[in-house]
Amino acid sequence: MLRSGKTIVYLCIVIILSAFLFVSCKDNSPGARPDNVKERPEILIYCGMTMVSPMMEIAKIIEKEQQCSIEFIYGGSLHLKNAINAGKQGDIYFPGSESFLLSMEKEGKVIETVHVGYNQAAIMIQHGNPKHITNDLMNFVNPDYAVVIGAEQSGSIGRETKKIFTQVGIYEQVLSNALYLTTDSKGLSRAIRNQEADLVLNWKATAFLPENRALIDVLPLDAGLAPRRPLILGLLNYSQHKTIARRFLEFAQSAQGQEIFRRYGFLD
Repeated sequence: MLRSGKTIVYLCIVIILSAFLFVSCKDNSPGARPDNVKERPEILIYCGMTMVSPMMEIAKIIEKEQQCSIEFIYGGSLHLKNAINAGKQGDIYFPGSESFLLSMEKEGKVIETVHVGYNQAAIMIQHGNPKHITNDLMNFVNPDYAVVIGAEQSGSIGRETKKIFTQVGIYEQVLSNALYLTTDSKGLSRAIRNQEADLVLNWKATAFLPENRALIDVLPLDAGLAPRRPLILGLLNYSQHKTIARRFLEFAQSAQGQEIFRRYGFLD
């Protein structure tokens, strides 16, 4: 017996969303919400891996202020975009590159945006630079170094990686020299922390994360090669709680919100 079209669509959505990590700021423990307490509005945010920490810090503030619950789905920016298109639900989309968001804005799926910071790519190496690596991009085609890069098809850093190496004419050589490709900035940081890679190209802000600070060093690149990329928060037209979602965007752009993004390396 054939399944109905609706059932097939539902199963596809479940499969897609199961590939992402769900993070909730609310307390789901037994007894956390008494029966006589009205259920809070739930806000769903699709967030690129690199920006999860400042976003969760802001979410805790908004939850308390607006008496709501905020959940995150985080992962590669392209995968998140695909999940939104499949599920047609959620409130905020925050990719690591504005190009993902702008395409959805043209389609009418993102209806409002705010600029909250910048991403900028940089070379990352093991703490103390034991192999005395320089910030010369040609090091990525040197077979003496273990290289890991982000995949273009999954996340913002992979897309930026292709742009940078294509600009200097070595992208295919870098692909050939790489040990493997990973889906997002978290995988690149892990490759350095676990000493699987000698160098990676990653978003600079990831070096500010607590788990990376003592284990990863940054070699900045010239802005001509690695320009600052705007970080844009987008309100989804699927949002069922637009007033709360707009308040989140407003706070992220406020002085207090900007200070949070600054602490995580997304502003100068």
